[in-house]
Amino acid sequence: MSGAAGLTGSNGPKRLGRQNAIFLSPDEEILAKLGYKQEFKRAFSAFEVFGIAFSIIGLFPSIASVLIYAVPNGGPSAMVWGWFVASLFILCIGMSMAELASAAPTSGGLYFWTHTLSSPQYKNVLAWVVGYANTIGSISAVASIDWGAALQIMAAATIGSPGQSFTPTNGQTFAVYVAVVFSHALICSLGTTVLARLQSLYVVLNIALCLAVIIAVPVATPKEFHNSASYALGNFTNLNGWPNGYAFILSFLSPVWTICSFDSSVHISEEATNAAIAVPWAIVGAIGISGILGTTILIVISFFMGTDINAIVNDPIGQPMAVILFNSLGQKGTIALWAFVVIAQYMMGSSMLLAASRQSFAFSRDGALPFSRYLYRMNSYTGTPVNTVWFTATCAVLLGLLAFAGPAAIGAIFSVSVVGLYVAYSIPIVARFAFRSTNDFQPGPFYLGRWGLPVAIIAVSFMSFISVVFLFPTTPQTDASHMNYSVVVTGGVLLGSLLWYFFPKYGGVHWFKGPVPTVVIVDDEGEDQGSQEEKKEPFKAEVVDV
Repeated sequence: MSGAAGLTGSNGPKRLGRQNAIFLSPDEEILAKLGYKQEFKRAFSAFEVFGIAFSIIGLFPSIASVLIYAVPNGGPSAMVWGWFVASLFILCIGMSMAELASAAPTSGGLYFWTHTLSSPQYKNVLAWVVGYANTIGSISAVASIDWGAALQIMAAATIGSPGQSFTPTNGQTFAVYVAVVFSHALICSLGTTVLARLQSLYVVLNIALCLAVIIAVPVATPKEFHNSASYALGNFTNLNGWPNGYAFILSFLSPVWTICSFDSSVHISEEATNAAIAVPWAIVGAIGISGILGTTILIVISFFMGTDINAIVNDPIGQPMAVILFNSLGQKGTIALWAFVVIAQYMMGSSMLLAASRQSFAFSRDGALPFSRYLYRMNSYTGTPVNTVWFTATCAVLLGLLAFAGPAAIGAIFSVSVVGLYVAYSIPIVARFAFRSTNDFQPGPFYLGRWGLPVAIIAVSFMSFISVVFLFPTTPQTDASHMNYSVVVTGGVLLGSLLWYFFPKYGGVHWFKGPVPTVVIVDDEGEDQGSQEEKKEPFKAEVVDV
């Protein structure tokens, strides 16, 4: 039986030996091999691990939030086929990430993998970049989801006003946004068991909402909004002026933003039971179900949206999906259904803040974030990192201030949440294969075998390509107020992290050495077995045999 001791406390790594050994569960043993003590309560079941990824994807609310990317860039056919094609590429990303998550299930996943798989001369700086890209991308995802929730709340107010006359100001929308973010911070400060049980509720509500739309829209839509199969699956309407081929590619932005942040399952690895199996299958399952169910929803919408694309895009309601539902269900029916859309979107934000706070906790555990000594603390009452929850929420609120710089500026948050995460996703996948001569990757239960490399090539190529697409403006003729500022925001974040790393005397290059072990294993005779950094054996640290 394997065992180790010293897995509690927070005053640095503990030296473990036979004389004070304790028995470990399989999950705790895996974590100890990675160099970390067990600090969280493992309360997430496999279904709840899947639930956090699926609830963050939040299928129908997300489709509603970003349908504006697809409708003017190809109309019905781009909505349907763009979603289907992009989903296949995203599944490749998920499978490549799932292999890494199965091999090393830890909250800091992506930058941990980068450090242990990269060559010694590059591992510190690459882990630093991935850690900051993942942290900022996750915080931006919180901001984009909760800003979408605020917009949907205001769309409901517009739908319910006489003659749809209410038009919210930026200040009103921002106030709702702040309330949403901080309410999520309160929820995410609760205990792990409560947060785990909530994920099951979120899954049920999201699937019920999808089924309600699939059933209600065909039944209730007036005849004048019914479309033929040739129109629904073959019509291409290009309103934004890009060449048709590129317009179709722009329709990918809708599924790419929606089916993202599935690394959330990785960030709760240390709170999950049977994490080496549950986490990778949660990632693949969430992407696969979202791809199939999302395609089904969009086929239904394309058959019952009518043919006046211009009217849908330019309606005062401001949300194409809300306009389509209004045409199909009328005012009262739309308000009733839209209420559940808002609730589901609200739940998405809650789950995203939970995942983002765990990434911040893991990165501060390794001392990489400013104020790490304050962020790396577990609340003694809830057993959760409350400080990082509120740190993440505050950063998200600050990002929301971009709303006052105009719609193009706040729109950059949506792009940053994808581009930042894609940078973080790509580097460890590349490192696994590019540095095979210096790493010792040991696969976990989820393993693609010989298909791992071709799937990884497809995944990284797609992420590289789509990251560039996200930096383009919505129309080829643009001005300062409609420019896409994603390159400024994303580039500024990545450049800032590198400047901080190479800063003279105080920068990370002088002190950041990657993941910091909180457990040191010794053998039966008391000889120090070392950490992964010392042994240079990723995923293979020794555990004392008792």
